[in-house]
Amino acid sequence: MSRGSGTGMSTGMSTATAPAVTPASGFDVRAAGALPGPEVLTRLGTAEGGLSAQEAARRLSRYGTNTVSSHRARPWQVLWHQLRSPLLGLLMAAVVASYFVGERSDALIIGVIVLLSVGLGFFNEYRAEKAAEALHSQIRHEAVVFRDGGSRRVPVAELVPGDVVELRLGDIVPADLRLLSVNELECDESVLTGESMPADKNVSPVPEGTALADLTGCALMGSVVHAGSGRGVVVSTGARAEFGRIAAGLGTRRADTGFQTGLRRFSLLLVQVAAALTVSIFVINVVLHRPIIDALLFSLAIAVGITPQLLPAVVSTSLAAGSRQMARRKVLVKRLVCIEDLGDVDVLFTDKTGTLTEGRISYMRSRGPDGSPSDRALAWGLLCNEAERENGVVVGGNPLDAALWESPAARHVDVGAYRRLAELPFDHERRMASVLVAGRDGGRLLITKGAPEAVLDRCADVPESARKVLDAEFAAGNRVVAVATRPAGPLTAITPADERDLDLAGFLVFLDAPKRGAAEALNRLAALGITVKIVTGDNPAVAAKVCQDLGLAVGGILTGAELDRLDDRELAGALATTTVFARVSPEHKARIVRVQRRADIDVAFLGDGVNDALALHAADVGISVDSATDVAKDSADVILLEKDLHVLADGVMEGRRIFANTMKYVLMGTSSNFGNMFSAAGASLFLPFLPMLPSQILLNNLLYDTSQLAIPTDEVDPEQLARPARWDIRFIRRFMLCFGPISSVFDFATFGIMLWVFHAGAPEFRTGWFVESLATQTLVLFAIRTRRIPFFSSHPSLPLLLASLGVIAVGAVLPVTPFAAALGFTPLPFGFFAALVVMVVCYLGLVEIGKRLFYGVPHAPVTAPPRDLARRHARRRAARFSTAARHPGTPRQV
Repeated sequence: MSRGSGTGMSTGMSTATAPAVTPASGFDVRAAGALPGPEVLTRLGTAEGGLSAQEAARRLSRYGTNTVSSHRARPWQVLWHQLRSPLLGLLMAAVVASYFVGERSDALIIGVIVLLSVGLGFFNEYRAEKAAEALHSQIRHEAVVFRDGGSRRVPVAELVPGDVVELRLGDIVPADLRLLSVNELECDESVLTGESMPADKNVSPVPEGTALADLTGCALMGSVVHAGSGRGVVVSTGARAEFGRIAAGLGTRRADTGFQTGLRRFSLLLVQVAAALTVSIFVINVVLHRPIIDALLFSLAIAVGITPQLLPAVVSTSLAAGSRQMARRKVLVKRLVCIEDLGDVDVLFTDKTGTLTEGRISYMRSRGPDGSPSDRALAWGLLCNEAERENGVVVGGNPLDAALWESPAARHVDVGAYRRLAELPFDHERRMASVLVAGRDGGRLLITKGAPEAVLDRCADVPESARKVLDAEFAAGNRVVAVATRPAGPLTAITPADERDLDLAGFLVFLDAPKRGAAEALNRLAALGITVKIVTGDNPAVAAKVCQDLGLAVGGILTGAELDRLDDRELAGALATTTVFARVSPEHKARIVRVQRRADIDVAFLGDGVNDALALHAADVGISVDSATDVAKDSADVILLEKDLHVLADGVMEGRRIFANTMKYVLMGTSSNFGNMFSAAGASLFLPFLPMLPSQILLNNLLYDTSQLAIPTDEVDPEQLARPARWDIRFIRRFMLCFGPISSVFDFATFGIMLWVFHAGAPEFRTGWFVESLATQTLVLFAIRTRRIPFFSSHPSLPLLLASLGVIAVGAVLPVTPFAAALGFTPLPFGFFAALVVMVVCYLGLVEIGKRLFYGVPHAPVTAPPRDLARRHARRRAARFSTAARHPGTPRQV
């Protein structure tokens, strides 16, 4: 038996043959709402059966795609991101000035080095942008549209005015629609109107000038089908839709994630340090009567030198490589920076179906109120059923309803004697569905099916034996649906008020077995420091039994009714000891997440249903699956291509690996750069010449940064993956002030050797310090990258090792190349390299001692930074209506 069309549902499927009429100026959803549905169809040159594919293609060419934003990588934007540094602008201005005052060769060399640095950053960041674009192209949203006399799924971006669209529970309305037929349709329009309560919909026109929130005859782009179903004709798409206008006003900049907030704070720290050093060095050199241009160039080069110029490139390369790795592990992220946030998760709230259980629900048996087998309960369950069937095959709908039809028992039950007259769809507040059927004798019967507690509350009398049967099934971990009926008399339509005075027919029992491998996945998450809590609409006894079977200790259980009796302060106290939240509503789930986040804990929520959307929005990281409802996928930051906690654990580990490698660059760069620049400032006090030329400082920085582009390939120690890690500016500052002076000690040792051992002049001094500083700050990475003993208990990746050794070799060879004179270098004596080897060994040994002392002092834990989620709903929804350049392969519908 296929699902009925419901009250008020039109069945006309004729394809429009009239020529398309261009909508009059101002014919938007407000104007359409004031007109009867048939007149809107006429004005749009369409019919209830929709457009032909040919006409739809013509209109798509004319009106454009149904999008409000684009995810294309734009080279000029990436280039501007590289050029917008104020320090870089000042340096280029000083280069131009020095060129015109006669120092043309130095100006030219500095200009070339700066251009190489910008080019390197541009190449890597643009490649990361292309990776993000390719990632976005794998995500495609679709809508059910009537074309050529039949229904089909088409990309949301290809909808055009005149298309007739089907709306079902959980759908996101794909464009502004004038409704043609509805069946108990309600839409959540909070993303547009701010109104938290769903809006009831009908097909009646409204007066002209009606406010957006009162357009009851229209469904608005970006709103969510909260209950019921309907059908409507598209009147506005893209930026012409009401939500499109709102999305356009949001601008292109999204709210920062925790990772981006940390980057911004880190950049501010560097600006402060660079400003102090630049000003002091410039003043020192001017006081010592050195040429102002030379002093300015030198101080600016120092400022650029202390700034990790390729940090954006290193971060972008890490995230791009991570996104590809996560995609191979069946994890898609909507934004690259979400990878970092996934690694920060402390607590995971998840449903049990499909994550802790197999998610393949099978019908087991039907039992009467006394516990005996009951084909009668099964027959009523097949009649009160929302599964979609074509030619006797289930093609969609509620998994429980589908399992009923697919069971062998259903083949022996004849329901052909009944005709369905009306239906009242399931919703998450009532937790029931009802149908009105008529028998061959004309008698009418109301059948209600749903959560046992909800159905039993509406029964006139419930025998004690029925409650014992129910408790026994719950204790066994089975899912149970109750079925009840009552004579319907003269009813022709049904409302929730009619679900009363019911007679209990029995129970339908289903099995959803614990998932193989779920226990191991839970252990992996626990080893990663992630606390897993179950949030489910199922019975608490069933949820507890599943947890027990999988070895997940149940610290406590709270039901939705108990949650309602707690204020937020009491709930916050209960969260620490509660593992299972059962029989909870969508609002309960969102409240649990919000209260948990207030404790400075990073929260992830994994859900795939309509009732999970609020919690997905409220979480720091919303996680869904590719088989989820539209609204769940839209609300999520991360999409799992397989609903498996192992896949999620892989994603968390990848996020932490990327963060750990990014921090290696930050800690090494800030400490060694700070030490080198501090050494330069000190040398300026007693040397009669600049300790290193501006071009040499910039070249040193360029070579050093180039070697660090291999950091994203590096291995990460297991202990660095065991717990979430966050940006801690205090920690970075302490690290810089501890290890920077260690670097300076060996810089001053180099100064002494060059001046008093080799009696070096300016060229030899500069060359010696260039080679030593490049070697020490590059090799120190192998000590800083791990808290273990490098090379013995922690091994770097081969690309990182080769890149680092290659750069050191380039620095050592440069003084004997044809470019040496132009760069101000001169060949060094062999004895210097022997001294250099000794200094490097001593330096790395002292760093190891510093590590033991530094990490031996306990550091205060850092809390998660506050995150502004106020505008995230609208931005996430806007991302649904966006385009990306097409890439080879079939886009994935998620």
